[in-house]
Amino acid sequence: MVSLPIKNHQESYTVCASKVIALGLNYREHIAESLSVKVRGFTTEEPKEPVLFPKTPNAIIGNNEPIVIPRIVTLSKFPEPRTDYEAELAFIFKDKCKNVSKADAMKHILGFTCLNDVSQRNIQNGDRSGWFRGKSFDTFAPIGPQLVLTEDIGDPQNLNISCKLNGKLVQNSNTKMMIFAIPEIVEYITANFTMMPGDIVATGTPSGVGKIVAGDLVEIEIEKIGVLRNPVIEEKIK
Repeated sequence: MVSLPIKNHQESYTVCASKVIALGLNYREHIAESLSVKVRGFTTEEPKEPVLFPKTPNAIIGNNEPIVIPRIVTLSKFPEPRTDYEAELAFIFKDKCKNVSKADAMKHILGFTCLNDVSQRNIQNGDRSGWFRGKSFDTFAPIGPQLVLTEDIGDPQNLNISCKLNGKLVQNSNTKMMIFAIPEIVEYITANFTMMPGDIVATGTPSGVGKIVAGDLVEIEIEKIGVLRNPVIEEKIK
């Protein structure tokens, strides 16, 4: 269970998501690097509607908790194993809602935080069923370090977003570079699914995604939210 301090408030929020929905290809610069990332389903064309995929709640961990590269990845002995970090702005729904208009979208968002959409690329590309397994291993959705309520965030569509790997800047962008803005995302997702209180949406990553291995430290920073830090370890093989 993850508890997020609420910025500017003397209380915390317990993350309790029935589902996590994430967006792929929502930054133009990430589309430009998509061929080098070699992810099945990526193209260099800008999507005409949001590209959605799930991450399961078991993937959620908090600030300073370790990202664990699972035992099955090590045992698979991929010739070029690759598990990636992806810095993302996430938001949390505050109520049950369906078919929300863009005009009303922000009324249904409790607040915003950082999320690392950790992705196991070999499995993501190899599974016939798609991205589900490679995105949903335990610990593959670090979230935090705090929750900023919607009324306190200002303009969520103009926040600097970056990632450092072992102290080196590897991602650096702004949420204004999203293809689909947050109200559009809410409208599209709620046209498809009933969203419940606590459900999480990750809004996509900018360019610069890359490989992590045991011993690394990933630090995702979003303006007004703070720095989400997670070390990387391997699950022990018994």
